[in-house]
Amino acid sequence: MVRRVTILGSTGSIGRSTLEALDWLGGREAFAVEALTGASNVALLAEQARRCGARLAVTADPARLPELRAALSGSGVETAAGPQAVIEAAARPAEWVMAAIVGAAGLAPTLEAARRGAVVALANKECLVCAGPLFLAAVAEGAATLIPVDSEHSAIFQVLDARAAPERIILTASGGPFRDWTLERMAAVTPARAVQHPNWSMGAKISIDSATMFNKALEMIEARWLFRAEPDQIEVIVHPQSIIHSMVGYADGAVLAQLGPPDMRGAIAYALSWPGRAPTPMERLDFAALSRLDFHAPDPERFPALRLARAALERGGGAGCVLNAAKETALEAFMADRIGFLDMARVVEAALERLDGAPAPAALDDVFALDAETRAMAAELCAERAPVAARA
Repeated sequence: MVRRVTILGSTGSIGRSTLEALDWLGGREAFAVEALTGASNVALLAEQARRCGARLAVTADPARLPELRAALSGSGVETAAGPQAVIEAAARPAEWVMAAIVGAAGLAPTLEAARRGAVVALANKECLVCAGPLFLAAVAEGAATLIPVDSEHSAIFQVLDARAAPERIILTASGGPFRDWTLERMAAVTPARAVQHPNWSMGAKISIDSATMFNKALEMIEARWLFRAEPDQIEVIVHPQSIIHSMVGYADGAVLAQLGPPDMRGAIAYALSWPGRAPTPMERLDFAALSRLDFHAPDPERFPALRLARAALERGGGAGCVLNAAKETALEAFMADRIGFLDMARVVEAALERLDGAPAPAALDDVFALDAETRAMAAELCAERAPVAARA
């Protein structure tokens, strides 16, 4: 049977990879695309909608609706615009939904897909980081199926043994482009340099999150909710080759790992074909050519994000939401050259201290209120930082 799918965030790196994975697994003969949503890249959104025969294309920016309509004129593809239209796209009858909208903007539509019982392929970190209990309650309420798509959480999902609770969850991290740099060199990093990831091809914000290891900080919080893990069960190890995507340790000392090339399409294809495994043209690992796999502990001085994530896990309440909102605000300030690379973690730490004790959001409006409060405070903290000096 043809399976109906919706891609929330189709113009981003995960969305583009999802469309490629659909082609791998049969294209239009196997899948009918119900809806695609995007933000400002209307030309790409229209091109995608025409190519895959989507029924609906939505831009989150209402001002772009005339442009989208013009680009899809004569195609038969419905068009809509605005945040509410994105939520309505998630509510349409697709059995499988890719949740790939970056940031807090992805929370409401992903909740909508969960509440109606879809298979939700989760690439949006904020659903669990900002609103873990709230989101999991929606998944349970709608009897939805949640399949993680981040390579690390997909790896854990693939090697979990339903017959035995895990003793340890070990998230691997590439360490990003600056894992061996001194703090002095890192202080002079520019946004253009920070987006150059050594292993993965990702969007600018995700690449910078990897360079600071804030991506791994968010993944620690995600793992706590996805796998019902206690904070002290979650570990991070630097693995520069990005071949082992994560590991699970059990009470008998066994450790199970999932290996594969660093290509997000593998995790996406797995989510599309779950509970089975469909053939893909993914590169096969040549272990003789690999020769070695390296591991070392992350440096807490270079990467304070991991310490901040553990503090947020231990504090509980709304700390995850605070960490994420402050991180996003600091990242935007860094990309605009208003603060330095190392300032991002300092802003997040100060925000966590100032909003220590924030309660866990009980409803979606609470999430947005705490997110807005944190962003305003973090913006002030960014403004307090000294102007960025000339960088090498």
